[in-house]
Amino acid sequence: MTSVPGVDHPEEQTEADVVLTGHNITISTRVEFVGDGVVVVRPSTSEYVDGSVAVPGNAVLVYWLAGETRRAVPAEVVDVESGTVVRWRLRMTGPAEESQRRTAVRGRVVVPVTAEYGAVEISGDSIDLSENGIRAQFEGFGMLPEPGTSMDLSVALEDGELRTKAEVVRVQARGARWLMSIRFVDIPEKEQDRARRRVFQALREERARSVD
Repeated sequence: MTSVPGVDHPEEQTEADVVLTGHNITISTRVEFVGDGVVVVRPSTSEYVDGSVAVPGNAVLVYWLAGETRRAVPAEVVDVESGTVVRWRLRMTGPAEESQRRTAVRGRVVVPVTAEYGAVEISGDSIDLSENGIRAQFEGFGMLPEPGTSMDLSVALEDGELRTKAEVVRVQARGARWLMSIRFVDIPEKEQDRARRRVFQALREERARSVD
């Protein structure tokens, strides 16, 4: 079996999305090690720091960026290391191939975000971004919004505000701060393109930092 970094598996010290098959959950991760058919990743989605989202035996798909295309490899979770640092050990179960479905690439993008729902307006900063949604931390105000809450979202990208309808997917209160996963609803294609370009820029910057 060949083992070409970036082609047959994600490269070490790069970003990869791990999709839990059948659970509709995508986790952004950092690839720490690849060898002997095993990929070790470190989840960067802080609401899953306890590691409970993945358990040994789970089937997953690992997606990564290869140039301007996406590649994917099927794998199985063989070990979950919890504690201060969470790591997942994944065993590849098949060959990698170019992704045939359009999956949203996510990158660490920190910009101001404002959300309005009902008579409430909250502000905060993004943690990561994709063309389909955003994860952000807000200063809490009023009642904690429930999953499914509709909102008007404004994301202050460097080339101008991105405005879209959105919906809360997950929310967690951390004292006065609220951590939210939000999906975009009926976002115009040109705004998706803007978000995608910003994510690719973030990934290129991240890659450059890892090389230095």
